[in-house]
Amino acid sequence: MAGFIIVGAQWGDEGKGKITDMLCEDFDYVVRFQGGNNAGHTVVFEGRTLKLHLIPSGIMYPDIVPVIGNGCVVDPPVLLSEMDMLEKQNISCERLVISTNTHLIMPWHRDLDGASEHRLGANEIGTTRRGIGPAYQDKASRLGLRMQDLFDRSILREKIASALEEKNDLLTKVYGLAPYTVDEVADEYLAYGERLRSHVTEISPLLNVALDRGDWVLFEGAQGTLLDIDHGTYPFVTSSNPTAGGACVGAGVGPTRMDRVLGIAKAYLTRVGSGPFPTELSDETGARLIEVGGEYGTTTGRQRRAGWYDAPVVKYAVEVNGLTDLAITKLDVLSCCETIKVCVAYEHRGKRYTTVPGHQSAFHHAAPIYEELPGWKVDISGCRRFEDLPAEARDYLGYLEELAGVPVSIIAVGPSREQTILRDWPQR
Repeated sequence: MAGFIIVGAQWGDEGKGKITDMLCEDFDYVVRFQGGNNAGHTVVFEGRTLKLHLIPSGIMYPDIVPVIGNGCVVDPPVLLSEMDMLEKQNISCERLVISTNTHLIMPWHRDLDGASEHRLGANEIGTTRRGIGPAYQDKASRLGLRMQDLFDRSILREKIASALEEKNDLLTKVYGLAPYTVDEVADEYLAYGERLRSHVTEISPLLNVALDRGDWVLFEGAQGTLLDIDHGTYPFVTSSNPTAGGACVGAGVGPTRMDRVLGIAKAYLTRVGSGPFPTELSDETGARLIEVGGEYGTTTGRQRRAGWYDAPVVKYAVEVNGLTDLAITKLDVLSCCETIKVCVAYEHRGKRYTTVPGHQSAFHHAAPIYEELPGWKVDISGCRRFEDLPAEARDYLGYLEELAGVPVSIIAVGPSREQTILRDWPQR
């Protein structure tokens, strides 16, 4: 068997899509195991830049089966729009598989997400307002609709009616929005079901049989460790588990199936939306990282907040996910810096932390403790071997390895697939 997990080791936006896409050619299946279209993967493929939100990166390869797992939530019109976009690029979606148990984002989920954020005002969580949180909320409340419901008219109508008994009251009486009728929603979603029917199946048997016969399966997470609803900077988190354990739950495979867990981390740090960020830079250096790194969200277009690399955050990700390897992305962006700072610990009320503090207040008010390293100030985007990197860049990576306690096995020095250095990563 060969089960590999890729997760974000920071707050998402680490470049997982590029790394997944680059590694894909060695795999038979690529499985997206959580999240919805609140995530975004930017992939450079044959000179084209493609922005994916739901469909796994492996869709680019004709011999790979891309799978949307039961741990995801899917907005059918968004998924179909993404499929149409790929088909126009001559990329077939025929192989796409979707779990029968994947939950659906319904129109009232989008309405409630936006209305709730608006009502919170300055205290907003920073969601993408795409209905992801309310869909997961209904999943936990047993009010959710699943992909399999699209193929039974009577069940679909019954579940929509049950949901609307509550949702229409919320929409009209709390938020002053228009209600929905069972007929309009059922007709719309039954039509989506007809287009998606051939893609929907039970994925747990599919993936376990594949692993039994020795196929390589890559489990792809969205967002990042610090956005995990259990282990992230709550309440400024997503509504699912983008950590390695979520791969097992969100795809129906056991933890003994996994061989390696790769954490993706930027050579500096960014996050979108609200929440604590000890190393955030609000100065010229931060603005330069945003500009050079093109730090704007794939899904929302929002400008990301930028700061120095935070070793306690990555160390925390190593522990929570059981990381075996790190991939460091956007190392080339740091070529713009004369010197580079690395946060090695925090200080709060006289106490030193080398990992993320357990109490949210301590993390929110933590003061970063930095070590300063020399920059390299040369273009490294053409480097294809570790030995080609300037000594300062190699030393920087070595320091990150030391702080994390796991090897840096993959290094990205640019956005394209070719701008990647493999040090110690298995290839088929």
